[in-house]
Amino acid sequence: MNFPGLKSLEEIPRIWKRAYLLLCFWYAANYAVGTFIEWKLENPNTYIFWNALQQFEALCILIIAIFFYTNWLFRFNVYVQIACHTAGAMLHFLVMGTLSYYLEDYVEGYIGWDFWKAHIVGLLKWEGLHFHDQYIITIGVYYVIRYFQGVQHQEQEKSELALKNREMQISLLKSQINPHFLFNTLNSINTLIGSSKEQARKVITQLSDIFRYALDSHGDQMVKLIHELDFIDNYIRIQQVRFGDRLKFVKQVDFSCLSVEIPPMILQPLVENSVKYGIAPKDDGGTIILTVKRFNNMIFFEVKDDGLGSNAKKVMDGSSSGVGMKNTDERLKSIFGPGSGLRIHSNEWGYSVSFFIPFEEPAVEALNSKAM
Repeated sequence: MNFPGLKSLEEIPRIWKRAYLLLCFWYAANYAVGTFIEWKLENPNTYIFWNALQQFEALCILIIAIFFYTNWLFRFNVYVQIACHTAGAMLHFLVMGTLSYYLEDYVEGYIGWDFWKAHIVGLLKWEGLHFHDQYIITIGVYYVIRYFQGVQHQEQEKSELALKNREMQISLLKSQINPHFLFNTLNSINTLIGSSKEQARKVITQLSDIFRYALDSHGDQMVKLIHELDFIDNYIRIQQVRFGDRLKFVKQVDFSCLSVEIPPMILQPLVENSVKYGIAPKDDGGTIILTVKRFNNMIFFEVKDDGLGSNAKKVMDGSSSGVGMKNTDERLKSIFGPGSGLRIHSNEWGYSVSFFIPFEEPAVEALNSKAM
């Protein structure tokens, strides 16, 4: 945003160049119209056009100086800027006023301090205030440019921050398949190789599908619910190899919701949370129930277990890094709004996590329902 020490024309922001050309065009029109009216009504001598051209050329040079001066002042606080711009406006008036004196009086033989002073004092009347206006308008244009550049910079920072946040979420998303799960799965595979090579091959295939799904997941890319459920099925089957009959899994899914698009791996932390903190510590295990239902224009998701619930010793989170549930909650709110955050309920009979996402009925289905 700051442009100190500009060394060449290429380093000057393009918007400065456009603003400079517009200001020059504006003042060229002003000088042309004003001089023509003066020539027509007050002074029929053609030299006033030459004088106006010289003043216009000087003003174009001063506009450049004012831009760089204002840019330099921008690093200071507002009080310093006001004081320095007051001095700048006076200096601009004196420079343009002196040029006016030279073109109108000096060349006519009115030479000396008293004549210069009288000319400057005469410019302090209403007709000479346009010199102040030139300075004020120029710095006003600069500050307008600076304001919009600031807004643009803030939007750019927000976009970069959002991108970094998505990248972080993707990284966290992929790390949610935690090392303990991988270690336990490899141990299970090692055990199965000696007893059931076919079962070991199935687990290896399921594990590879899980990691392929995780690696292919992108924060902005939505997936259909049916694919997310396949991923959850693979995850549960691998866990069931470890826990056996102690882990049961029930899906209660409305078939009309299978094509609904959701963020990838949004359910995995919730299911892992139930396995890790609800079912695993319980001697006789338990059941995890995944429910997906449609209520008008909303889709309801719930992962519920009959594990330890509020009797669990650890905080239920669903990831080894301690960010699984939090990350899921933030992703839901970021994509679907604050109302889609996680709702957690825990008691001595179990634990449940639920959330809602909005559902827009496809246009074809909407037309068919209206026709019926």
